[in-house]
Amino acid sequence: MSMLIDLMEMGLLPDTVIRRGIRRLLRQRLREEDHGDCEVNLLRQQMLFSTLRESPLSICSDPAQSLRHGLPATFFSQVLGPRRSISCCLYPIGVNGIAAAEEAMLTEICRRAELVDDMDILELGCGWGSLTIWMAERYPSARITAVSNSQPQQEFIQTVCRESGYDNVRVVAAQMNTFELEETFDRVISVAMFEQMRNYAELLRRISCWLRPDGKLFAHLFCHRELAYLFDTEDEDNWMGRFFFTGGIMPSEQMLHYFNDNLIVENHWRVNGRHYQQTCEDWLTLLEARDEQIMPILRDVYEDDAELWFQRWRVFFMACSELFGYNSGNEWFVGQYLLQQRRP
Repeated sequence: MSMLIDLMEMGLLPDTVIRRGIRRLLRQRLREEDHGDCEVNLLRQQMLFSTLRESPLSICSDPAQSLRHGLPATFFSQVLGPRRSISCCLYPIGVNGIAAAEEAMLTEICRRAELVDDMDILELGCGWGSLTIWMAERYPSARITAVSNSQPQQEFIQTVCRESGYDNVRVVAAQMNTFELEETFDRVISVAMFEQMRNYAELLRRISCWLRPDGKLFAHLFCHRELAYLFDTEDEDNWMGRFFFTGGIMPSEQMLHYFNDNLIVENHWRVNGRHYQQTCEDWLTLLEARDEQIMPILRDVYEDDAELWFQRWRVFFMACSELFGYNSGNEWFVGQYLLQQRRP
């Protein structure tokens, strides 16, 4: 396997071969995680959830350990859509292209989170500010606090807000393991952050303290329809865990229901994985089309390894595309959840 990975990273394998290998690894992962007995599967999931309750909130406390945090905003402005969404976009009938798909998903997130103007909103894991800036535009009387564990992301969002005249946004750079707040909010929103956390019980407990009695949490995360598992970084062959999801977890769709000590699920939606598949294919297209603009950025960061990392990003987008397209988008997909405070 290590030899094939080397050949893949050197660009010596055709994309058709790489994608075929990815699908084979997905089938292998399902065989490893699914023990063919519903009772055994449930027991193993419960054992994992018990272990997570004893874990730190996150085991990846250094943003530099995450490849996505090691690159500047200029890279993501080239690779992502104009809103710089770093999660699944939405492609309903009539929506074509990454720009329209970003806005379709941002609109749906705000609708399902039941946002209205004049709310106090806390966004956890704000990335490059796609949702933060969208909310600032559409809810000018809202007071938005956006949290990232990356100082470059914080500075980028602050610059965009300042240049756009949005004075209703505060951006905080903090690690979730140590992040604290005295304030409370009408909404807490998290898009693509839960997958980087481990101790969901503690995370939801903290969020419940940041919510007002009638406040709600909206969580958007990728998941498997039944199985939860960790992204291992110790195995040499676990390419994704080592380079892209260090310390991450694949949640199961029902996972939040098992950590309902403080918050309970009020509503729950699915986004078919094909939407994420198309998102990844659009990112891959942009990466390849803008290689002349992207390579100098990668050289500044990775020096002699720039071409290696360009290929790694290509394979990453292919791997995510194949993952979310598997079984017609019904195996791995996006779960969206609206949670409320548990009543005494």
